[in-house]
Amino acid sequence: MSPEFTLFGLTFHWYGIIIACGVMLGVLIAMRRSRYFGLDPDTVIDFGLMAIPMAIIGARLYYVIFEWDSYKGDPIRILYIWEGGLAIYGGVLAAILAGIIFTKWRKIDFWSLADLGSPCLILGQAIGRWGNFINQEAYGYAVENPALQWFPFAVYITDGMRPGDHGWFLATFFYESMWNFLVFLFLLYYTKKRKRTGEVFLLYLILYSAGRIVIEGLRTDSLMFNLFGTEQRVSQWLSGLLIIIGVAIFIYRRKNAAPIVAAVSGAETHAQPLEPVDGPADSMGTVSSDESKVETPAKYETEQEDNVEKDENESMAAVQPEANNDQAEESLNKE
Repeated sequence: MSPEFTLFGLTFHWYGIIIACGVMLGVLIAMRRSRYFGLDPDTVIDFGLMAIPMAIIGARLYYVIFEWDSYKGDPIRILYIWEGGLAIYGGVLAAILAGIIFTKWRKIDFWSLADLGSPCLILGQAIGRWGNFINQEAYGYAVENPALQWFPFAVYITDGMRPGDHGWFLATFFYESMWNFLVFLFLLYYTKKRKRTGEVFLLYLILYSAGRIVIEGLRTDSLMFNLFGTEQRVSQWLSGLLIIIGVAIFIYRRKNAAPIVAAVSGAETHAQPLEPVDGPADSMGTVSSDESKVETPAKYETEQEDNVEKDENESMAAVQPEANNDQAEESLNKE
């Protein structure tokens, strides 16, 4: 399949189109789920306008830094992102930085925004990996056994990343795409089970990195760095570091951060007023009502006082007829 096509005299690259579709779908899902996290859909758009360009720049710079020998002779090629060469970890780190800047600027909770965006991000990654298939990149070792030369275990490469790459190779782009999709489904499920804000985001870091460590070991195009005279895979080291950081912060927040309470019931109150209570949420975490209302302790106390006053009025209304009957009987007796 050709990596590009022409329409109305313009050349379009499938790699860019696939990535754009993943980004657009992620934004739409985030907008739909935003009220569940106490955020407005317009906030998602505003954040996307900042985060998407930063993520693309971060992904490209990350790749170019570790592949500088391929660009130093012709630096203008750094701008040719349609040829491939976007390192997802660079995009993730840039998106996190964008989230920190945006939440400080807009004075909203970083962890809630990160929980909202994480499933959308991993879904975009799952879709974006198919751009590697079109560009015939991000594949693994050669598959020599004819019994294993079938998709999706292996992929047939006609014009690979390196001279001479022709034949069947491990379909590592497909492995990662499927892993990311499974992580996406799990994060949607866990959203309604989380005990603290930030847990969905931290699980994204942990689970994606765990899969990446394994799959990266099967690839033949990994970004490398020299450590004590030996070539090491950048993504494996970074994945291991992110797993350690993610687990440590997860444990710390589970012990120290304020819990999320989904509704006010009896003596329970909201430690963090983030969850909707006026309607059920579907599998995407979307609230069925028009607006997500959050009850606070003050509102709960006011409602309790109103209920007590209402009960007292009803009791007085019930006693009043009995008093009138007693007065009528006393009048008859006197007569």
